[in-house]
Amino acid sequence: MMKIKSHSRFSIFEAPSGDRPFNAMSLLILGVVVLALQDSLIKYIAPQTSFWQMQTIRAFGNLSLIVCLAKFAGGLTLVIPENWRPVYLRAIMQVMCMFFFFSGAPFLSLAQMAAGLYTYPLFVSLLAGPLLGEKIGVWRISALVIGAAGALLILNPFAAEFSFIQVLPVVAGFFYACNLIILRRACRTENPLALTFAVAVIFIVCGLLGISILSFFKPADEIIIAMPFVAIGWPELTVMAVAIPLLCSILNLTGNICLARAYQTADSSWLAPLDFSYLLFAAIWGRLLFDNWPTSQALMGMALIAIGGMVTAWREGRK
Repeated sequence: MMKIKSHSRFSIFEAPSGDRPFNAMSLLILGVVVLALQDSLIKYIAPQTSFWQMQTIRAFGNLSLIVCLAKFAGGLTLVIPENWRPVYLRAIMQVMCMFFFFSGAPFLSLAQMAAGLYTYPLFVSLLAGPLLGEKIGVWRISALVIGAAGALLILNPFAAEFSFIQVLPVVAGFFYACNLIILRRACRTENPLALTFAVAVIFIVCGLLGISILSFFKPADEIIIAMPFVAIGWPELTVMAVAIPLLCSILNLTGNICLARAYQTADSSWLAPLDFSYLLFAAIWGRLLFDNWPTSQALMGMALIAIGGMVTAWREGRK
């Protein structure tokens, strides 16, 4: 095999040699598109599986890929964290985030789910004060007000058809913010493979635990009807219920590697606003897979959430 000179290689396993803004932008957009596709596929398969079954299969796929990457990158010691407590606490926050994000998947559009999740910068700003000792100034307060207005437009709590299921993705945004706070405070020096390995392990443990509990203690029929995706443990296993979660594990790892590499090779304050393009791609995948497009009010709410997040990201970059 011909050896390639190091300066011409762009490997995820090597420290970046310098800023590459165009490559970083391309990788971030690719990562966002891939992750939006993953989430749309999970929503697509939701009627044929359960949260516990799907996440267990996907996590086993992730774990297998991470072990292979670790062996290729330098050995299995790469999956061992320096400090396991915050790493695994962060993984629990991610499980909680995904639980609430996908709980309403059978009833919510992908755009509604995405908009709720992307309220996370608001919670980061709120939590950064008491947990990280950071000051909440005028810019952060402005971003909070703008983002909250966008969330209210999408949730539309005074509408006759409003359901508390619409709030679930916002709760997911809270737990995603908790994951970011823990990452910022206690996991900055951890190897990315150790972080992703921990998430896969916790997903497997929680998935098997959920399957076991729901198999022995079946919820009431009205609960199953109201939230079928999370109230059923292990439905009948189909080819699609295996194939799509395994495909999602590849998409998940690919998307997160692209995002991590993007932020390694360009200024995060420049890239962070582009991260909100997830809202656009979620709407596009929703249209392609479910023939569903957000209303004009929902689009305005998504735009306000994105603006609030961009203001927060810009202010973080200035700081």
